[in-house]
Amino acid sequence: MALRIFSLNGVPDDEVEEVRALLAEHRIDYYETPAGNWGISTPALWLRDDDQREAARRLLDDYQAERAVRMREEYAQQLNAGTNRTLRDVIRDNPLRFIVYLAAIFAVAYFSTIPFFDMGK
Repeated sequence: MALRIFSLNGVPDDEVEEVRALLAEHRIDYYETPAGNWGISTPALWLRDDDQREAARRLLDDYQAERAVRMREEYAQQLNAGTNRTLRDVIRDNPLRFIVYLAAIFAVAYFSTIPFFDMGK
């Protein structure tokens, strides 16, 4: 029976590529399911052979621990160099999108609360 070993929801593309390469390098027999046309399916990597479960789990646990350390180090380097991306950078890159999102947030908040204010009248 197939066993899900790695969920791909919200996983960056570079991490997915590294995991695929790791599994292929260690000859772990797996297959991948996409999110589907509407994004409602479960994108994941699945084991075909239950006998490889322990080896695959050990590989992925070691990989994720190593990646977490590596990503923290990269983030610390970006902070020290002043090259990390901030909210100010996001707004400067696309101010129109920021304004549209902010207007949408205020519209949702307004239409969500106005019925309660009208009840008091």
